[in-house]
Amino acid sequence: MTMHERPQAAELSTGFVTSDDGTQIAYNTIGNGPGIVLLHGSMETARSHMTMAEELADAFTVHLPDRRGRGQSGPYGDGYSVRKEVEDLDAVLRETGAHYVFGVSAGGVAVLQAARVLPAIHKAAVYEPALLLEDIPQLTGWIDRFDREMAEGKMAAALVTSMLGLRLGPPIMNIMPRGLLTWLTGLLTKSEDKNAKPGDATMRTLAPTLHYEGVLLAEMADTLDSFADIQAEILLLGGSKGLPFLKPALSGLEKTIPNVERIEFPGLDHGASGDVSKQNPAARPEVVAAELRRFFTSAA
Repeated sequence: MTMHERPQAAELSTGFVTSDDGTQIAYNTIGNGPGIVLLHGSMETARSHMTMAEELADAFTVHLPDRRGRGQSGPYGDGYSVRKEVEDLDAVLRETGAHYVFGVSAGGVAVLQAARVLPAIHKAAVYEPALLLEDIPQLTGWIDRFDREMAEGKMAAALVTSMLGLRLGPPIMNIMPRGLLTWLTGLLTKSEDKNAKPGDATMRTLAPTLHYEGVLLAEMADTLDSFADIQAEILLLGGSKGLPFLKPALSGLEKTIPNVERIEFPGLDHGASGDVSKQNPAARPEVVAAELRRFFTSAA
């Protein structure tokens, strides 16, 4: 627990803004104070970081967008790239007047790119941004098989393909038969579907978004040097139990970005900043929120 009390019955409002290509981006808002935009990661929506938002809402106005293609936001459209993510974030920043941003995983690499080109961003924090120092075939070459399995209606198999490709599961996954993994994943999705409430973001509804996360990962691979021109203050965050293939990027970014600070949380994993759930039981959003509070309230 933090020393800060969460607001009781804090009011959550929903707003909409139009991105440059006409796509509608939805965002939730809670709290009072300087604005912070929280940009979620893969297989998440705006509602995935509500605990963190509530932890910060006594001192900040927290805005939680649905990245395009999920939640209440519009579809990906044609020509998806990191530029679309930056334009969507820019639209939210212009609408809300916020100058602080936090991004997770794929959302984190979008935030770093935005920090290069958007003067409105004064400070940005990222948790294990999905940045590869080089284009590693195993980590970016799974998209074709994923797309084929999704097109054939084999969603569980496609989810396994993405998890194996991105090394998201425990090491035992690499020695388990793919058929068994697919069966177990199918059982999990059916159970989740059965217990889901109307409007809930489930693995089934979010599975199609993984294609675009793969596109983003491949596009941003081997772009480390470009972040040397970031003028904003940057806080790099990660967990000691985070994704091993993302740690080299954190070290590289620490050496590349001019005004940077890095913190590693002992014992925390890649999903630490999100809400606690059956899929994310080890989350500790209050711990990450405490560092965000310190960073975003400290003098420049």
